[in-house]
Amino acid sequence: MKEKEAENPGLGDHVDPKNKLKVRELVHKLIISQLFYDGFQQVASQMIQLTHPDSPCPPSDRLVHLVTLGLEQEQKTQGAKITSISTKFDHLGAGLDLESMNEAAIQAPEPCLYETVYVTAHKAPCRAGAINSDGSLVATGSADTSIKILSVERMLAKSSDVESTEPQGHPVIRTLYDHGEEVTSLEFHPKEQILVSGSRDCTVRLFDYSRTSVKKAFRVINESAQVQSLSFHPTGDYLIVGTKQPVLRVYDVNTSQCFVSNHLDGCHKGEIMSLAWSSDGKMYVSASVDGSIKIWDGVSSKCINTIAKAHDGTEVGSVTFTRNNKYILSSGKDSLVKLWELSTYRSLIAYTGAGATGKQEFTSQACFNHTEEYAIYPDEATVSLCVWDARTAQRQNLLSLGHNGPIRRIVHSAVSAGFLTCSDDFRARFWYRRMVPL
Repeated sequence: MKEKEAENPGLGDHVDPKNKLKVRELVHKLIISQLFYDGFQQVASQMIQLTHPDSPCPPSDRLVHLVTLGLEQEQKTQGAKITSISTKFDHLGAGLDLESMNEAAIQAPEPCLYETVYVTAHKAPCRAGAINSDGSLVATGSADTSIKILSVERMLAKSSDVESTEPQGHPVIRTLYDHGEEVTSLEFHPKEQILVSGSRDCTVRLFDYSRTSVKKAFRVINESAQVQSLSFHPTGDYLIVGTKQPVLRVYDVNTSQCFVSNHLDGCHKGEIMSLAWSSDGKMYVSASVDGSIKIWDGVSSKCINTIAKAHDGTEVGSVTFTRNNKYILSSGKDSLVKLWELSTYRSLIAYTGAGATGKQEFTSQACFNHTEEYAIYPDEATVSLCVWDARTAQRQNLLSLGHNGPIRRIVHSAVSAGFLTCSDDFRARFWYRRMVPL
Protein backbone atom coordinates (compact mmCIF):
# COMPACT_ATOMS: atom_id res chain seq x y z
CA MET A 1 0.00 0.00 0.00
CA LYS A 2 1.15 3.53 -0.65
CA GLU A 3 1.73 5.27 2.63
CA LYS A 4 0.67 8.85 3.23
CA GLU A 5 4.24 10.12 2.67
CA ALA A 6 4.20 8.62 -0.81
CA GLU A 7 0.84 10.24 -1.56
CA ASN A 8 2.09 13.64 -0.42
CA PRO A 9 5.60 14.19 -1.83
CA GLY A 10 7.74 16.74 -0.01
CA LEU A 11 8.60 14.95 3.22
CA GLY A 12 9.01 11.39 1.90
CA ASP A 13 12.08 9.22 2.02
CA HIS A 14 13.10 10.32 -1.48
CA VAL A 15 13.77 13.89 -0.23
CA ASP A 16 17.41 14.81 0.26
CA PRO A 17 18.30 14.50 4.00
CA LYS A 18 19.80 18.01 4.05
CA ASN A 19 16.61 19.53 2.65
CA LYS A 20 14.53 17.51 5.10
CA LEU A 21 16.62 18.93 7.99
CA LYS A 22 16.12 22.49 6.71
CA VAL A 23 12.36 21.94 6.51
CA ARG A 24 12.26 20.66 10.09
CA GLU A 25 14.26 23.69 11.31
CA LEU A 26 11.84 26.02 9.52
CA VAL A 27 8.86 24.22 11.09
CA HIS A 28 10.40 24.60 14.56
CA LYS A 29 10.97 28.32 14.00
CA LEU A 30 7.39 28.80 12.81
CA ILE A 31 6.09 27.01 15.91
CA ILE A 32 8.22 29.24 18.18
CA SER A 33 7.04 32.40 16.37
CA GLN A 34 3.41 31.28 16.67
CA LEU A 35 3.83 30.57 20.40
CA PHE A 36 5.25 34.07 20.93
CA TYR A 37 2.39 35.54 18.86
CA ASP A 38 -0.22 33.69 20.94
CA GLY A 39 1.34 34.82 24.23
CA PHE A 40 3.04 31.56 25.29
CA GLN A 41 6.44 33.18 25.93
CA GLN A 42 7.60 30.62 28.49
CA VAL A 43 6.86 27.64 26.23
CA ALA A 44 8.48 29.42 23.27
CA SER A 45 11.63 30.13 25.32
CA GLN A 46 11.87 26.49 26.38
CA MET A 47 11.57 25.39 22.76
CA ILE A 48 14.37 27.82 21.76
CA GLN A 49 16.62 26.18 24.36
CA LEU A 50 15.82 22.75 22.92
CA THR A 51 16.07 23.50 19.18
CA HIS A 52 18.70 26.32 19.07
CA PRO A 53 17.39 28.10 15.95
CA ASP A 54 20.00 29.75 13.74
CA SER A 55 18.13 33.08 13.62
CA PRO A 56 15.63 35.02 15.78
CA CYS A 57 12.00 33.94 15.89
CA PRO A 58 9.89 37.09 16.30
CA PRO A 59 6.14 36.80 17.04
CA SER A 60 4.27 35.80 13.87
CA ASP A 61 1.07 34.00 12.89
CA ARG A 62 2.53 32.77 9.60
CA LEU A 63 2.10 29.16 10.73
CA VAL A 64 -1.67 29.63 11.08
CA HIS A 65 -1.85 31.03 7.54
CA LEU A 66 0.18 28.13 6.12
CA VAL A 67 -1.94 25.52 7.91
CA THR A 68 -5.14 27.24 6.70
CA LEU A 69 -3.90 27.16 3.10
CA GLY A 70 -2.88 23.52 3.48
CA LEU A 71 -6.29 22.51 4.84
CA GLU A 72 -8.04 24.32 1.97
CA GLN A 73 -5.87 22.49 -0.55
CA GLU A 74 -6.54 19.17 1.19
CA GLN A 75 -10.30 19.75 0.98
CA LYS A 76 -9.99 20.56 -2.74
CA THR A 77 -8.01 17.36 -3.31
CA GLN A 78 -10.58 15.31 -1.38
CA GLY A 79 -13.37 16.89 -3.40
CA ALA A 80 -11.54 16.03 -6.61
CA LYS A 81 -11.30 12.40 -5.49
CA ILE A 82 -15.05 12.20 -4.88
CA THR A 83 -15.78 13.89 -8.22
CA SER A 84 -13.58 11.43 -10.08
CA ILE A 85 -15.39 8.54 -8.42
CA SER A 86 -18.84 9.86 -9.29
CA THR A 87 -17.93 10.43 -12.95
CA LYS A 88 -16.85 6.83 -13.60
CA PHE A 89 -20.53 5.86 -14.08
CA ASP A 90 -21.35 8.68 -16.50
CA HIS A 91 -21.37 6.41 -19.58
CA LEU A 92 -23.97 4.19 -17.90
CA GLY A 93 -26.58 6.91 -17.52
CA ALA A 94 -28.18 8.35 -14.43
CA GLY A 95 -29.11 5.05 -12.84
CA LEU A 96 -32.34 4.40 -10.97
CA ASP A 97 -34.42 7.49 -10.21
CA LEU A 98 -38.15 7.03 -9.66
CA GLU A 99 -38.68 10.80 -9.63
CA SER A 100 -37.51 11.09 -13.21
CA MET A 101 -40.23 11.15 -15.86
CA ASN A 102 -37.84 9.80 -18.48
CA GLU A 103 -39.29 6.57 -19.86
CA ALA A 104 -36.39 5.77 -22.18
CA ALA A 105 -36.12 2.20 -23.41
CA ILE A 106 -33.96 -0.15 -21.37
CA GLN A 107 -30.44 -0.19 -22.75
CA ALA A 108 -28.86 -3.07 -20.84
CA PRO A 109 -29.29 -6.73 -21.80
CA GLU A 110 -31.73 -8.74 -19.73
CA PRO A 111 -29.75 -10.88 -17.24
CA CYS A 112 -31.39 -14.08 -18.54
CA LEU A 113 -29.24 -13.57 -21.67
CA TYR A 114 -25.96 -13.78 -19.74
CA GLU A 115 -23.82 -16.90 -20.22
CA THR A 116 -21.29 -18.65 -18.01
CA VAL A 117 -17.86 -17.79 -19.40
CA TYR A 118 -15.73 -19.38 -16.69
CA VAL A 119 -16.04 -21.69 -13.68
CA THR A 120 -13.40 -21.85 -10.96
CA ALA A 121 -13.39 -24.44 -8.19
CA HIS A 122 -12.25 -24.34 -4.57
CA LYS A 123 -11.75 -27.30 -2.21
CA ALA A 124 -14.65 -26.25 0.02
CA PRO A 125 -17.79 -24.07 -0.23
CA CYS A 126 -17.22 -20.74 -1.98
CA ARG A 127 -18.90 -18.01 0.06
CA ALA A 128 -17.18 -14.71 -0.75
CA GLY A 129 -16.80 -12.75 -3.96
CA ALA A 130 -15.99 -9.31 -5.31
CA ILE A 131 -15.49 -7.45 -8.61
CA ASN A 132 -13.18 -4.43 -8.81
CA SER A 133 -14.35 -0.94 -9.75
CA ASP A 134 -13.44 -1.12 -13.45
CA GLY A 135 -14.78 -4.64 -13.89
CA SER A 136 -11.42 -6.11 -14.92
CA LEU A 137 -10.85 -8.43 -11.95
CA VAL A 138 -12.89 -10.91 -9.93
CA ALA A 139 -12.04 -12.35 -6.52
CA THR A 140 -13.45 -15.46 -4.83
CA GLY A 141 -13.00 -16.71 -1.27
CA SER A 142 -13.70 -20.10 0.24
CA ALA A 143 -14.10 -22.10 3.41
CA ASP A 144 -10.83 -23.79 2.36
CA THR A 145 -9.18 -20.45 3.44
CA SER A 146 -7.98 -19.64 -0.09
CA ILE A 147 -8.60 -16.53 -2.18
CA LYS A 148 -8.41 -16.43 -5.97
CA ILE A 149 -8.07 -13.34 -8.16
CA LEU A 150 -9.11 -13.81 -11.79
CA SER A 151 -8.72 -11.68 -14.91
CA VAL A 152 -12.02 -10.99 -16.68
CA GLU A 153 -10.19 -10.47 -19.98
CA ARG A 154 -8.56 -13.89 -19.72
CA MET A 155 -11.84 -15.54 -18.73
CA LEU A 156 -13.55 -14.07 -21.79
CA ALA A 157 -10.65 -15.09 -24.04
CA LYS A 158 -10.73 -18.62 -22.63
CA SER A 159 -14.43 -18.98 -23.44
CA SER A 160 -14.32 -17.33 -26.85
CA ASP A 161 -15.05 -19.42 -29.93
CA VAL A 162 -12.52 -17.36 -31.88
CA GLU A 163 -8.98 -18.66 -31.60
CA SER A 164 -6.55 -15.96 -30.48
CA THR A 165 -3.29 -15.47 -32.37
CA GLU A 166 -1.60 -14.62 -29.07
CA PRO A 167 -1.34 -17.13 -26.21
CA GLN A 168 -3.60 -16.28 -23.28
CA GLY A 169 -2.53 -16.79 -19.70
CA HIS A 170 -4.54 -18.67 -17.09
CA PRO A 171 -7.52 -16.66 -15.79
CA VAL A 172 -6.43 -17.16 -12.16
CA ILE A 173 -3.66 -14.58 -11.77
CA ARG A 174 -3.20 -14.82 -7.98
CA THR A 175 -3.96 -17.42 -5.31
CA LEU A 176 -3.63 -16.13 -1.75
CA TYR A 177 -3.27 -18.16 1.42
CA ASP A 178 -3.07 -16.31 4.71
CA HIS A 179 -6.26 -16.95 6.67
CA GLY A 180 -6.67 -19.72 9.22
CA GLU A 181 -10.40 -20.22 8.68
CA GLU A 182 -13.19 -19.57 6.15
CA VAL A 183 -12.96 -16.39 4.05
CA THR A 184 -16.30 -14.65 4.59
CA SER A 185 -15.95 -11.34 2.73
CA LEU A 186 -13.88 -9.66 0.03
CA GLU A 187 -13.61 -6.11 -1.25
CA PHE A 188 -11.34 -4.42 -3.81
CA HIS A 189 -9.77 -1.06 -2.99
CA PRO A 190 -11.37 1.57 -5.27
CA LYS A 191 -8.02 3.16 -6.21
CA GLU A 192 -5.08 0.87 -5.47
CA GLN A 193 -4.23 -2.73 -6.36
CA ILE A 194 -5.27 -3.93 -2.93
CA LEU A 195 -7.74 -6.63 -1.93
CA VAL A 196 -9.13 -6.75 1.61
CA SER A 197 -10.56 -9.93 3.10
CA GLY A 198 -12.44 -10.85 6.26
CA SER A 199 -12.55 -14.27 7.87
CA ARG A 200 -13.91 -16.43 10.64
CA ASP A 201 -10.39 -16.32 12.08
CA CYS A 202 -11.31 -12.83 13.40
CA THR A 203 -8.91 -10.96 11.13
CA VAL A 204 -9.07 -8.45 8.31
CA ARG A 205 -6.17 -8.81 5.86
CA LEU A 206 -4.96 -6.49 3.11
CA PHE A 207 -3.13 -7.93 0.09
CA ASP A 208 -1.06 -6.00 -2.47
CA TYR A 209 -1.81 -8.08 -5.54
CA SER A 210 0.34 -5.87 -7.82
CA ARG A 211 3.24 -8.07 -6.68
CA THR A 212 3.23 -11.33 -8.64
CA SER A 213 4.79 -13.30 -5.79
CA VAL A 214 2.33 -12.14 -3.14
CA LYS A 215 0.85 -14.90 -0.96
CA LYS A 216 0.59 -13.18 2.40
CA ALA A 217 -1.12 -9.99 3.58
CA PHE A 218 1.02 -6.88 4.08
CA ARG A 219 -1.27 -5.71 6.87
CA VAL A 220 -3.44 -7.57 9.37
CA ILE A 221 -6.18 -6.06 11.53
CA ASN A 222 -7.21 -8.25 14.46
CA GLU A 223 -10.90 -8.19 15.31
CA SER A 224 -12.67 -9.42 18.44
CA ALA A 225 -15.13 -11.64 16.54
CA GLN A 226 -15.67 -13.37 13.21
CA VAL A 227 -15.71 -10.86 10.36
CA GLN A 228 -18.96 -10.86 8.37
CA SER A 229 -18.78 -7.89 5.99
CA LEU A 230 -16.52 -5.11 4.70
CA SER A 231 -16.88 -1.92 2.69
CA PHE A 232 -14.33 0.64 1.47
CA HIS A 233 -14.98 4.37 1.58
CA PRO A 234 -15.14 5.62 -2.06
CA THR A 235 -11.70 7.22 -1.67
CA GLY A 236 -10.25 4.03 -0.21
CA ASP A 237 -9.00 5.84 2.89
CA TYR A 238 -11.40 4.15 5.31
CA LEU A 239 -12.87 0.70 5.79
CA ILE A 240 -15.97 -0.26 7.76
CA VAL A 241 -16.03 -3.73 9.29
CA GLY A 242 -19.01 -5.72 10.52
CA THR A 243 -18.59 -8.78 12.72
CA LYS A 244 -20.68 -11.21 14.75
CA GLN A 245 -20.79 -8.44 17.37
CA PRO A 246 -23.32 -5.60 16.95
CA VAL A 247 -20.83 -2.69 17.05
CA LEU A 248 -19.48 -1.36 13.74
CA ARG A 249 -15.85 -0.31 13.42
CA VAL A 250 -14.31 2.18 11.01
CA TYR A 251 -10.58 1.83 10.25
CA ASP A 252 -8.13 4.29 8.75
CA VAL A 253 -6.64 2.13 5.99
CA ASN A 254 -3.23 3.84 6.15
CA THR A 255 -2.72 3.64 9.91
CA SER A 256 -5.13 0.85 11.00
CA GLN A 257 -6.51 3.27 13.61
CA CYS A 258 -9.97 2.17 14.75
CA PHE A 259 -12.95 4.46 15.25
CA VAL A 260 -16.13 3.44 17.07
CA SER A 261 -19.26 5.57 17.40
CA ASN A 262 -19.74 7.32 20.74
CA HIS A 263 -23.48 6.76 20.37
CA LEU A 264 -23.67 3.08 21.32
CA ASP A 265 -27.41 3.35 21.96
CA GLY A 266 -27.88 3.48 18.18
CA CYS A 267 -26.05 0.20 17.51
CA HIS A 268 -27.60 -2.99 16.20
CA LYS A 269 -28.76 -5.70 18.61
CA GLY A 270 -27.24 -8.56 16.63
CA GLU A 271 -24.40 -9.48 14.28
CA ILE A 272 -23.80 -7.37 11.16
CA MET A 273 -24.57 -9.08 7.84
CA SER A 274 -23.99 -6.38 5.21
CA LEU A 275 -22.38 -2.94 4.86
CA ALA A 276 -22.11 -0.34 2.10
CA TRP A 277 -20.82 3.22 1.70
CA SER A 278 -22.71 5.78 -0.35
CA SER A 279 -20.93 6.88 -3.52
CA ASP A 280 -20.17 10.32 -2.04
CA GLY A 281 -18.89 8.93 1.26
CA LYS A 282 -21.37 10.96 3.32
CA MET A 283 -23.27 7.92 4.63
CA TYR A 284 -23.00 4.22 5.11
CA VAL A 285 -25.69 1.61 5.68
CA SER A 286 -25.72 -1.61 7.67
CA ALA A 287 -27.98 -4.65 7.92
CA SER A 288 -28.24 -7.12 10.79
CA VAL A 289 -29.73 -10.39 11.97
CA ASP A 290 -31.81 -8.23 14.33
CA GLY A 291 -33.98 -7.43 11.30
CA SER A 292 -33.09 -3.75 11.08
CA ILE A 293 -31.37 -1.47 8.57
CA LYS A 294 -29.40 1.47 9.92
CA ILE A 295 -28.12 4.55 8.10
CA TRP A 296 -25.02 6.21 9.57
CA ASP A 297 -23.33 9.58 9.18
CA GLY A 298 -20.09 8.98 7.29
CA VAL A 299 -18.09 11.47 9.39
CA SER A 300 -19.40 11.17 12.95
CA SER A 301 -20.52 7.50 12.68
CA LYS A 302 -23.74 8.52 14.39
CA CYS A 303 -26.85 6.54 13.50
CA ILE A 304 -29.09 8.82 11.41
CA ASN A 305 -32.08 6.53 11.19
CA THR A 306 -33.20 2.96 11.83
CA ILE A 307 -35.63 0.96 9.73
CA ALA A 308 -36.85 -1.61 12.25
CA LYS A 309 -38.28 -4.92 11.03
CA ALA A 310 -37.36 -3.99 7.48
CA HIS A 311 -38.19 -7.51 6.29
CA ASP A 312 -40.97 -8.36 8.71
CA GLY A 313 -38.45 -8.97 11.46
CA THR A 314 -36.42 -11.59 9.58
CA GLU A 315 -32.66 -11.33 9.11
CA VAL A 316 -31.59 -8.68 6.58
CA GLY A 317 -28.94 -10.20 4.33
CA SER A 318 -27.88 -7.33 2.09
CA VAL A 319 -28.06 -3.57 1.66
CA THR A 320 -26.65 -1.32 -1.04
CA PHE A 321 -27.10 2.29 -2.20
CA THR A 322 -28.14 3.35 -5.67
CA ARG A 323 -25.53 5.48 -7.45
CA ASN A 324 -27.45 8.70 -6.80
CA ASN A 325 -27.78 7.79 -3.08
CA LYS A 326 -31.55 8.34 -3.16
CA TYR A 327 -32.47 4.73 -2.47
CA ILE A 328 -31.31 1.58 -0.69
CA LEU A 329 -31.87 -1.92 -2.05
CA SER A 330 -32.23 -4.61 0.62
CA SER A 331 -32.96 -8.33 0.81
CA GLY A 332 -34.09 -10.51 3.69
CA LYS A 333 -34.81 -14.06 4.72
CA ASP A 334 -38.46 -13.38 3.95
CA SER A 335 -37.39 -13.89 0.30
CA LEU A 336 -38.30 -10.29 -0.52
CA VAL A 337 -36.20 -7.59 -2.14
CA LYS A 338 -37.17 -4.02 -1.23
CA LEU A 339 -36.34 -0.53 -2.46
CA TRP A 340 -36.25 2.12 0.27
CA GLU A 341 -36.46 5.88 -0.25
CA LEU A 342 -33.86 7.64 1.91
CA SER A 343 -35.74 10.93 2.14
CA THR A 344 -38.75 9.26 3.80
CA TYR A 345 -37.32 5.88 4.95
CA ARG A 346 -40.30 4.06 3.48
CA SER A 347 -40.40 1.05 1.19
CA LEU A 348 -41.40 2.18 -2.31
CA ILE A 349 -41.21 -1.17 -4.09
CA ALA A 350 -41.25 -4.81 -3.00
CA TYR A 351 -39.85 -7.18 -5.61
CA THR A 352 -41.75 -10.42 -5.06
CA GLY A 353 -41.77 -13.93 -6.46
CA ALA A 354 -38.46 -15.32 -5.24
CA GLY A 355 -38.54 -18.19 -2.75
CA ALA A 356 -42.20 -18.95 -3.28
CA THR A 357 -41.82 -22.28 -1.48
CA GLY A 358 -41.24 -20.64 1.89
CA LYS A 359 -38.71 -19.02 4.17
CA GLN A 360 -35.04 -19.05 3.18
CA GLU A 361 -32.50 -21.17 4.99
CA PHE A 362 -29.41 -19.21 3.90
CA THR A 363 -28.60 -15.54 3.60
CA SER A 364 -28.11 -14.13 0.10
CA GLN A 365 -27.76 -10.76 -1.57
CA ALA A 366 -29.75 -8.60 -3.93
CA CYS A 367 -28.05 -6.18 -6.30
CA PHE A 368 -28.59 -4.08 -9.40
CA ASN A 369 -27.15 -4.67 -12.83
CA HIS A 370 -24.58 -2.10 -13.99
CA THR A 371 -27.17 0.38 -15.30
CA GLU A 372 -29.56 -0.11 -12.34
CA GLU A 373 -32.32 -1.02 -14.77
CA TYR A 374 -32.74 -4.49 -13.25
CA ALA A 375 -32.78 -5.82 -9.69
CA ILE A 376 -31.49 -9.39 -9.34
CA TYR A 377 -31.65 -11.99 -6.59
CA PRO A 378 -30.90 -15.74 -6.45
CA ASP A 379 -33.81 -18.06 -5.69
CA GLU A 380 -32.60 -20.58 -3.09
CA ALA A 381 -35.14 -23.31 -3.88
CA THR A 382 -34.62 -23.42 -7.66
CA VAL A 383 -31.00 -22.16 -7.78
CA SER A 384 -32.02 -19.69 -10.46
CA LEU A 385 -31.74 -15.93 -10.84
CA CYS A 386 -34.86 -13.84 -10.26
CA VAL A 387 -34.89 -10.59 -12.22
CA TRP A 388 -37.18 -7.55 -12.01
CA ASP A 389 -37.49 -4.27 -13.84
CA ALA A 390 -36.12 -1.99 -11.13
CA ARG A 391 -38.67 0.77 -11.82
CA THR A 392 -41.85 -1.26 -12.25
CA ALA A 393 -41.03 -4.47 -10.31
CA GLN A 394 -42.23 -6.47 -13.32
CA ARG A 395 -40.80 -10.00 -13.30
CA GLN A 396 -38.39 -10.88 -16.12
CA ASN A 397 -37.27 -14.26 -17.38
CA LEU A 398 -35.46 -16.56 -14.95
CA LEU A 399 -31.86 -17.63 -15.50
CA SER A 400 -30.78 -21.10 -14.35
CA LEU A 401 -27.50 -20.62 -12.51
CA GLY A 402 -26.20 -24.15 -12.93
CA HIS A 403 -24.98 -24.62 -9.35
CA ASN A 404 -25.56 -27.77 -7.31
CA GLY A 405 -25.89 -25.91 -4.03
CA PRO A 406 -27.29 -22.64 -2.67
CA ILE A 407 -25.82 -19.35 -3.91
CA ARG A 408 -23.97 -17.80 -0.98
CA ARG A 409 -22.70 -14.69 -2.73
CA ILE A 410 -23.72 -12.76 -5.84
CA VAL A 411 -22.14 -9.53 -7.05
CA HIS A 412 -22.66 -7.63 -10.30
CA SER A 413 -20.02 -5.56 -12.05
CA ALA A 414 -20.52 -1.81 -11.60
CA VAL A 415 -19.56 -1.00 -15.19
CA SER A 416 -20.36 -3.94 -17.47
CA ALA A 417 -22.82 -6.78 -18.09
CA GLY A 418 -21.17 -9.36 -15.88
CA PHE A 419 -21.80 -10.92 -12.47
CA LEU A 420 -20.28 -13.51 -10.16
CA THR A 421 -22.06 -16.30 -8.28
CA CYS A 422 -20.42 -18.23 -5.44
CA SER A 423 -21.95 -21.47 -4.17
CA ASP A 424 -21.74 -24.18 -1.57
CA ASP A 425 -20.99 -26.59 -4.45
CA PHE A 426 -17.34 -25.35 -4.15
CA ARG A 427 -17.62 -23.39 -7.41
CA ALA A 428 -17.77 -19.78 -8.54
CA ARG A 429 -19.24 -18.91 -11.92
CA PHE A 430 -18.62 -15.71 -13.87
CA TRP A 431 -21.52 -14.70 -16.11
CA TYR A 432 -21.21 -12.24 -18.97
CA ARG A 433 -23.11 -10.85 -21.95
CA ARG A 434 -20.94 -9.91 -24.92
CA MET A 435 -21.70 -7.15 -27.41
CA VAL A 436 -23.65 -5.02 -24.94
CA PRO A 437 -25.35 -1.98 -26.52
CA LEU A 438 -25.15 1.14 -24.32
